[in-house]
Amino acid sequence: MVNVTVMALLIAIAASATPAASYTNHTVGGDAGWFFNTTTNTSIIDYSKWAANQTFSLGDFLIFKTNTNQTVVQTYNETTYQSCNTDDASDDDTFHYDAGSNEFGEAWTIAVALTIEGPNYYLSDADDGVQCQNGLSFAIDVKHGQGLPPSLNQPPPPPYMEPPSADSPPSPTVAVAGGQPSGNGDSRNAANMRAVLGVLLLLLV
Repeated sequence: MVNVTVMALLIAIAASATPAASYTNHTVGGDAGWFFNTTTNTSIIDYSKWAANQTFSLGDFLIFKTNTNQTVVQTYNETTYQSCNTDDASDDDTFHYDAGSNEFGEAWTIAVALTIEGPNYYLSDADDGVQCQNGLSFAIDVKHGQGLPPSLNQPPPPPYMEPPSADSPPSPTVAVAGGQPSGNGDSRNAANMRAVLGVLLLLLV
């Protein structure tokens, strides 16, 4: 018979165990979204203050609800962040998200995965950096948490290779020992052989 005391203890331990935290989607700015007020020439809220009240971990997402009057730039370079200028930023540490539209004021949402532990910086470089200089920026510290989920922890794709152009010479044909040739040449060769044999037979008759 199972000891009732031991069973009760096991149930209590299982019930008190803290489940692993799930990954979180953080809507940047909360209900305010990611916007710049051109009338007051300031960001619509204090984004640094918003970020200070959040806990960010690998595998989480930042959800930017905004429109095409603002941009979304992610950088790991503090100098780029402090200067509010991405002109000289490296493609290795700074990423510019685009709505794919040139229409002003068009609503769009962008989800940015947190895949690098440590300092991450975000800004809008619209209006030659004026939006960033006036509050449309924030920095976060990404914790390890559970680590990256499998969906974000994939090896990089193989390097891109240009397809051969129409002017490229054809690849040389490689003969395989023991292989049988194929194509219309078989029929022509067989027909020629039959014709030769026929002529020889006529000569022998």
